[in-house]
Amino acid sequence: MSEFRRHDRDDLARAFWVQAPGRGEIRPVALRARGPDDVLVRAVRSGISRGTETLVFRGGVPRDQHARMRAPFQEGDFPGPVKYGYLNVGAVEEGPADLRGRTVFCFYPHQTAYVVPAGAVTLVPDDVPPARAVLAGTVETAVNALWDAAPLVGDRVAVVGAGMVGCCVARLLQRFPATRVTLVDVDPSRAAVAASLGVAFAMPDAAEGGCDLVVHASATSLGLQRSLELLAPEGTVIDLSWYGDTAVSLSLGGAFHAGRLRLQSSQVGTVSPARAGRRSSADRLAIALDLLRDPAFDALLSGESRFDDLPDVMAGLASGSVPALCHTITYAEP
Repeated sequence: MSEFRRHDRDDLARAFWVQAPGRGEIRPVALRARGPDDVLVRAVRSGISRGTETLVFRGGVPRDQHARMRAPFQEGDFPGPVKYGYLNVGAVEEGPADLRGRTVFCFYPHQTAYVVPAGAVTLVPDDVPPARAVLAGTVETAVNALWDAAPLVGDRVAVVGAGMVGCCVARLLQRFPATRVTLVDVDPSRAAVAASLGVAFAMPDAAEGGCDLVVHASATSLGLQRSLELLAPEGTVIDLSWYGDTAVSLSLGGAFHAGRLRLQSSQVGTVSPARAGRRSSADRLAIALDLLRDPAFDALLSGESRFDDLPDVMAGLASGSVPALCHTITYAEP
């Protein structure tokens, strides 16, 4: 029997909801009627954005950030019940002729099928497998971060935090000529991932300083502090972390003022000011999917589970008992 479980009707699907902090469930959902400018998409793969989605799962979204943190097709409200997620790849079953049968990426939660406006989906290149394509939203974040960071040829760069975002940033930086890129993380097993991405690896205490640029993506105070310590005078830290309801404390004595160090935030909700006048968010996502032709990104796909198992998987990811960079969810063929 398929994961879609038609129940003899074409207007039913199933979706993952966070029922309450720390508890998820699979619910039946009714699909809205498809209009002439809509597509019906059957999910093939979805990806769990571990940092953000486990924050949502444990109820860690601050009240004053509820509106800002809403996903494009979210239903419900924080802390729950809420249907949340945004890395979905599927096949178009119904819609405009140029999209029917094509594989598309959509910022949609974990759901077996869905109806959205045709403009909400982006074509996946034929040579990008669906499992890798779920990384499109994460690579898009990395693209925006590098537009903010504006690295130069020959820069010495550290990426602190070898999660999904940090690894994607490191791989893109690796393509800059003569650039020295080091991925820094407290988990020594990430050394193998760094090797697959073609960059160096170091534990925080062993990382080499004197960096022109540091991209921080560990979502910890210690990681951000170490990022500042790794800078050369007049260097910049680009902070990509989302801390949720966790307080961040820093020591800004020492070299911070004397070295004229810079700390700059970056986030994907808007296109970087460096490109906002010439690129749209749709352009940025298309660039990300094109970059995913690179098979090195497969190193980030560290586990997969069936859709039915998603409540237990999310709990395991939140507790740390399920180790993963990008854990993907599979949907059975109809």
